[in-house]
Formats: sequence, C-alpha cells, structure tokens
Amino acid sequence: MREIKIVKNEAGQRLDKWLAKYMSKAPKSFFYKMLRKKNITLNEKKAEGSEKLVEGDIVRLWLAEDTIQGFREEVEVVQINSNLKVLYEDSNILLIDKPVGVLSQRAEKKDISLVEMIISYLLDSKALSKEDLMTFKPSICNRLDRNTSGIVVAGKSLSGLQQMAELFKDRTLHKYYRCIVKGEMKQGEKISGYLVKNEKTNKVTVSATKQKDLLGTGKDSSGDEASSYIETQYKPIKCSNGYTLLEVLLITGKTHQIRAHLASIGHPLVGDFKYGDATVNRMVKSNFGIDYQLLHAYRLEFPKLSGACSNLSDQVFICEPPKKFKDVEKQLF
Repeated sequence: MREIKIVKNEAGQRLDKWLAKYMSKAPKSFFYKMLRKKNITLNEKKAEGSEKLVEGDIVRLWLAEDTIQGFREEVEVVQINSNLKVLYEDSNILLIDKPVGVLSQRAEKKDISLVEMIISYLLDSKALSKEDLMTFKPSICNRLDRNTSGIVVAGKSLSGLQQMAELFKDRTLHKYYRCIVKGEMKQGEKISGYLVKNEKTNKVTVSATKQKDLLGTGKDSSGDEASSYIETQYKPIKCSNGYTLLEVLLITGKTHQIRAHLASIGHPLVGDFKYGDATVNRMVKSNFGIDYQLLHAYRLEFPKLSGACSNLSDQVFICEPPKKFKDVEKQLF
C-alpha cells in the first residue's frame, strides 16, 4: 500500500485527473476499476474520481509497488544554466524578462524554451523537486514570439496558474507593449479588425470584415482558419524622422496581432521581416545588426485581486527594453 498526502500544487483538481498524472501510463479504465473495488481510496473512503482534492487529503493506493511503479513515467528534466532575469517572485507566480531569441514554449522536443528554463531555475532554488513534477508542471501564462522581448507571467503553483489564466482570459490584466514603427503617428487610436492565421506559413492577415465560417468548420472559403475579432489600442510616445515610438495596449491577444495590425494600417514595425518594410529592415540590419521586430512587452497592470494572488492587487510592473532596442530608439529620435 502506498499513501500520498495531497500538497498545495495538487489541490483543486479532480481525483481522476490527479491519478492520471501520478500513474500516467495507466489507462483510465484501470483507475475507475480500482476506485470501484476500493483499491484506491480518498481519506479512507470509497471515491468515484470526480472529487475535488484539497490540500491534506490522503490518497491510498492498495496496489503492489511493482504495479504502481510500472504505471509511473520518469520525468525528464534538462538541467541548464537558466540565467533567468526574474522581475518578481512569490510562492505562486514568477514575472520574467524574456530575452530576444528564446522560445516561450517548445516547438519540438529538443528545444530549450522559457518553460524548461523556469523549471531548471525552480529546481536549483529548491522551490520544486523532481517528484513534484510528476503531478504538477510550472508553466507560462502568456506567450511572446521568439524575437519579442519582455514580461512573461509564469505559474509556480496550480492556484497561481489558474488565477493568472483567468485574468488573461477575461482581459482584466492590462498588457502594454513598446514598439518602433515606420511613419509618424501623431495621435493615439483604438483600431479593430479580423485576423486570419495561415497555419502552413505561420503568417496572419488582417481585414476590416469578418471572413465566413463555412458550416461551422472553423474554415473560410480558402480553407484557412475563420477570422477572429481583434482590438489594438496605441498612443505615440515620441515621433520624428519618419518613425514613431508607440505604446500599445493589447486588448485581444492573437498570434502576431500587434505586428500584423499595425502593418495593415501602413505602420509596420521596424525590423519585422515578416510584415515589415524591406528598406527600413535593411537599414536597421546594416546599422544595428537587428533582424527581428522591435517589439517589447513593457508593462503589466494588475486589477483588484483576491485569493491566492491577492498580493498583486492593483500592482504595476515595468520591464525596460533591451539595449539594442534603446540603441535604435536613441538613433532614430
């Protein structure tokens, strides 16, 4: 018999979901059979699997150790020198300054992304153990493109992940970006449109009207994904010499939204080789060695909060742009 005491990062989820993580190689039918036969119990009582776990609950597995171990999968951990620049940390979340060139999440198994860097950092600081990773994996709550720098929110605890995910979903957490664009923009504005992503090219297009969703397939007439409504608000910080430093409030959060939306109104980001101006891009590459968009997640403004993350209530966090961004800014303005 094995007895497991539910800890903070495991609480708040269904028992059957927890079992599927604890013995990830076992089929779901096995868990329900063992629950019916009382070979798996919760707090010494028969359970169905739908119960919500709370911290301190006791799960007993009346199974042979060989059976338990046979259904357990060893967690692969890549120990790396993460060099994370941590802007803020508490028991539930991390705010990280993501540098240019780092993936937010792995695209392929061999990739080292911000998630792997976070896990390595938490293992090094003893905030997490390899055993913890069997049933809970810290993760990021917002993604930035590989070559977009700035603030990324990560959940250290299940409650932190859940509360941050809700904030991003209901748009009460305000995300401000800084970018340098072609053209002089004298006034701020809120713009809207419809964005369609082409999965094959990983490129999006923005239109003024919604693309039709054919028979609920999620596709438009060309076979691409049906469009999503987007809203972007911006205000100029300074402009001169044919360029503008903008502050952008991302109201909706879709793939490449800022880059494609601003390009669609004639103000592409400097350095953006996917949506930008070829002449401008050649200039910044030649003069500054930059071949990526000058876009930086600059500020987060938290709303009034209660619960696990109440200490972040009404707080504002600022992350200054990287040196190369500032070098171009000084030169252009």
